[in-house]
Amino acid sequence: MIRFAKLAAVSAIVSLAACVGTPVVTASAAGCSSLIPPDWKQGVAGAELPEDRTVGGWIAFADAQTGRLDQANGRTVDTIGIVERCEARDIEAVKRATRRRFLGIF
Repeated sequence: MIRFAKLAAVSAIVSLAACVGTPVVTASAAGCSSLIPPDWKQGVAGAELPEDRTVGGWIAFADAQTGRLDQANGRTVDTIGIVERCEARDIEAVKRATRRRFLGIF
């Protein structure tokens, strides 16, 4: 009789665990773009044109403009990396939250 009671209890637990659905997973309110620094949304301003129209002035302008281009390109690469890592993190969180568990525990 005790074995039957244990079997009935285990059967009830397994039946109840089967009724439990997968948890609802929602994305966080703040998206991946919120991780990008706000001042990056303004872009990178170009270098000021030289006031003196000398060769040296134009060389200094070209050097400054190239530096600004490097800065803008760096932000682009960094932004893409931030968003890719954020999306990968979110996908992994969904996988962990929705994986099947034995008896809803393991």
